[in-house]
Amino acid sequence: MIPRQLTLHNFFSYHSASLDFSGLHTACICGENGAGKSSLLEAISWVVWGKSRAGSEDDIIRIGETEAWVDFVFQCQEQIFRIKRSHRRGQSSSLEFQIQTAQGFRSITGKGLRATQQQIIEQLKLDYDTFLSSAYLRQGRADEFMVKKPAQRKQVLVDLLKLDHYDRLAEQAKDIANQAKAESKLLQETVERLEETLASSEELGAQLEATEAEVERLQGQQQETTQRLHDRQQQQAERQRWQQQLDWAATSGDRLQRDYEREQQEQQQLREQRSQLKAVLERAREIEQGYKEYQALQAQERAATETFSHYQDASQRETQLRQDLDRFKLKAQQQQHQTLAQLQACDRQLAQLQQSLEREAEIQAGLAQLAQAKGELRELEHCHSEAAPLRQRQQRLEAERDRARAQLEARLEQQQHRQRQLEQRQEQRPELEQALTQVSEQIAALDKLRVYHKRVKEKGLERRSFLDGLHASQQEYQRRLEEMEQKRSLLQVPDAACPLCDRPLDEHHWQLVADKHEDQHQELRHQRWLIQEQIAISEREIQVLRQEYRQLEQQLADYDRLREERGQRQAQLAATQEEWELLQEVRADCQERARAIAEGDYAHGIAEELASVAQQLAKLNYDERELALARGAVERYRWADLQNAQLEQARRQFQVLQEQRPELQGAVEAAEQALQELESESETARELRDVQHYLQHLDYDVQAHRRLRQQLDEAEGWRSQWQDLQQAQQRLPEVESRLEAVSDRLEQRGRELQQWREQIEAAQAALLDCPDCTEEITQIQAQLQQRRSHLNQQLATLGRLQQQQHHRQMQQAQLGQQRQQLASRQRQHRVYQELTQAFGKNGIQALTIETVLPQLEAEANQFLARLSANQLHVQFVTQRASKGSKKTRKLIDTLEIYIADARGTRAYETYSGGEAFRINFAIRLALAKLLAQRSGAALQLLVIDEGFGTQDDRGCERLVSAIEAIAPDFACILAVTHIPHLKEAFQTHVEVVKTDSGSQVCVSH
Repeated sequence: MIPRQLTLHNFFSYHSASLDFSGLHTACICGENGAGKSSLLEAISWVVWGKSRAGSEDDIIRIGETEAWVDFVFQCQEQIFRIKRSHRRGQSSSLEFQIQTAQGFRSITGKGLRATQQQIIEQLKLDYDTFLSSAYLRQGRADEFMVKKPAQRKQVLVDLLKLDHYDRLAEQAKDIANQAKAESKLLQETVERLEETLASSEELGAQLEATEAEVERLQGQQQETTQRLHDRQQQQAERQRWQQQLDWAATSGDRLQRDYEREQQEQQQLREQRSQLKAVLERAREIEQGYKEYQALQAQERAATETFSHYQDASQRETQLRQDLDRFKLKAQQQQHQTLAQLQACDRQLAQLQQSLEREAEIQAGLAQLAQAKGELRELEHCHSEAAPLRQRQQRLEAERDRARAQLEARLEQQQHRQRQLEQRQEQRPELEQALTQVSEQIAALDKLRVYHKRVKEKGLERRSFLDGLHASQQEYQRRLEEMEQKRSLLQVPDAACPLCDRPLDEHHWQLVADKHEDQHQELRHQRWLIQEQIAISEREIQVLRQEYRQLEQQLADYDRLREERGQRQAQLAATQEEWELLQEVRADCQERARAIAEGDYAHGIAEELASVAQQLAKLNYDERELALARGAVERYRWADLQNAQLEQARRQFQVLQEQRPELQGAVEAAEQALQELESESETARELRDVQHYLQHLDYDVQAHRRLRQQLDEAEGWRSQWQDLQQAQQRLPEVESRLEAVSDRLEQRGRELQQWREQIEAAQAALLDCPDCTEEITQIQAQLQQRRSHLNQQLATLGRLQQQQHHRQMQQAQLGQQRQQLASRQRQHRVYQELTQAFGKNGIQALTIETVLPQLEAEANQFLARLSANQLHVQFVTQRASKGSKKTRKLIDTLEIYIADARGTRAYETYSGGEAFRINFAIRLALAKLLAQRSGAALQLLVIDEGFGTQDDRGCERLVSAIEAIAPDFACILAVTHIPHLKEAFQTHVEVVKTDSGSQVCVSH
């Protein structure tokens, strides 16, 4: 990541600032404490990762503002990117991610803040924690990498070296191995189950052969029984055929007997009919005479009926003519009444029109008043047409004046609200001053503690140095004691020589030498005991100092926070002073606006224009009420105009009605005369008189006609007897012919009955020769059904055994496949299990770290040698032995950092602030250089924030020379300091100055 452009707005102490990184390779960001040097670097970390030193995102917004944003343009992997992050107080942040193209910046923002942030991290291949641990030596957190636990240090290296990819591979390999193991387990269970099934089905072949033999035997028996059943069924069919013939013969005999009896009955009926017909023919003369009398009466009745028909037609015509005459008379009367009603209506209309014509004088007077009212209305409407635009202009100007007043009142209300807010903030100023005083007092007390803390640390280092000397003396005395023990052991050998001169010793000299060695041995033991006591006392003192040191560390834990809080309080007080000046301006503005509203001192041009419009309206002397009264008068006399029109219409109608009345009078008289002529001289009246004369001429007697019909009814019996005579004459020959035919058929039926009896006797004899096999057939069918059921059972058993045999063969094939799959899954499980271990923490990652750490250690020691004049040395240890006995002790993966100087290896906490910063700086530079050389995250930016305060002049020179040495490996190196003489060591300066309007940035070379 190479920075190109940084723009800040309302971020911490900056109101609006921009920094162009073009031409900045190795630069010093300098300025006074609190000017905002670190805020530039915090802006980069916040815009890229959304992280900063602020407790909440609202704290990054400049006091008195509601929104802050940072725009950052940088280069990564030969491409230009742009990130803009903004935050509004009390709301969530927004994030935009863009890439530069030929047409400009194009948005590649993801769906949501989290997705966009992840996209930025993936593009940079660097997260915030890794950035802090490598490229950014943050103010107060230069030991970020050193104070981490060993496992966390290792994780930082894993992240920087992009070894987390192996974690994903290990996880995938583990999943595949677990899946292969689970599948192997299932396949093993399947193989065992198949083997058990195949072992239990070995007797299946013998059962199959026995079942096939039994099925063959049952099928042979079934065929024999079926043949015997077929023979018996044929015999039974022959018997049934003779029985059917016997039944058919019996049925035919019954039919012949019924036909014979029916022929006998028909013969008897024909004989009776012949007797009846002969009796009718014997009365032929009497019947003919009675029939002639009947015909004479029938002729008389027909003549009377014809006369009655003419009489009835004439009567109906008479009735119809009477109805027509009455209808014509009714129509004439209705027309007469209608004409009379029209005449009466005409008289009434003439009377009404006469009354209307009498109001002519009143209507003429109303017309004159209407003309006068219309003239006055025309004059007033002319004045209205001139005054209406002036009225509209007056209303528009009044609306504009009211709107100007409303805007002035709204602005006044806003200013008053702002004034109340500023006054409330000013009320908080004593609290801020008191809080600042308290924080300052706490910082002063902590400054004293820091001095004491430094003395405790120096004393602890002194006691540690003294303890190291005691340990060295203890080792020396221990060595001398061991030598003394060796010499004493040599004296115990017989004829021992002198340990010093190697000459033989007599008993006296041996005793002297032994006493001397014993005295020396006791003295050495006493001295070693004294040193051990001093070591114990020193360790107790160091333990007390360490405990006191930790307590002081806990008490000083809030020192940086309190300093930051003091800076914030000071900034808030400064902002309160600015707000006090703003409050005075707001108060003056509120008073001026209130005066203008109270005195109407606003919208002067509108007021003058309103006065001009009012003067013009006064000259017109126009009154809306007079116009309304004039319009009311016109409406009030408008009836005269309407009545005048109605009067003209009444004159015309009166003249028309006077012309129509004589015609209506003549029509009434004509209707009366036509009614009189209709009753006497009309065609209908004459035809009615003719019909009445014809009815009198017919002379029809109703009683005589009724008596004639009675005589005809009494002679009706001769007509039926004459018809019977005619039928008897016709039917007698036919009956005699049918009687002869029936006699012949009776003789034929007798012969057929004799033949039938002979057939019955023959069928009965044949039936006796065929025995009944029904019971035997039933028994054979039952036996056949029983054997068929048994055969079906055997066939089912045979099918089941054959299916089991086929299933067994399939299981054998499946067993082979399952064994192959099991071997494949077991091999896959072993392979991916080994891959899981290879990709895991203790595999490739550990090997990679083991490979990288020597290079990192060498680079760090190279930088550290230049920074400390070859006085400091670091060592990275990746494994250590666990606590416990030798049998239970094992190696543990770790990442310990051992530091050594001229006095030996010591803990990191025992080094001074300057030495600790050199160690941190050397390791951090080594990490940055290592990552710049590898293909992972290309760290081309190095930031050192306020790390020079702990160094003396010689240490600062060494730091600057180290920075210049690694400058070719980085695109941009930024060093932050407030020390005046140190910035002169850099050619490019980024000056940060705090002003009343916010911090400002300028670049100088």
